[in-house]
Amino acid sequence: MQLMTNQMIMDLLNSFKDPVLLADGQHIIRFMNKPAISHYKEGMNLIGTNVLDCHTAVSQRIMLELWQNMQNQGLVEALITDNKKYRIYMRVVLDNQGKAVGYFERYEPPVIKYE
Repeated sequence: MQLMTNQMIMDLLNSFKDPVLLADGQHIIRFMNKPAISHYKEGMNLIGTNVLDCHTAVSQRIMLELWQNMQNQGLVEALITDNKKYRIYMRVVLDNQGKAVGYFERYEPPVIKYE
């Protein structure tokens, strides 16, 4: 059985219609799928930079707290933004031993609320 290659994994992530941004445990952006590159005006130039620099002080504090909870309390995913345009989740990435090594931000369409 052949394991997935890096290219296959990139192709999979690029097939998502919504942005996906992967950061390591030091908050450095390591990967952005094509929709993420198109979504952010800085595009590919963000790869290798600190994702926290893209956020307000309030968002930074929330993300740092969530990252600590992902590492220490087993938090898997948290909703970090919910507005009319989109919902953004922060989800942990675990290595083979279950250690938190990074996280990714993923977007979803907004939830339609009926009155």
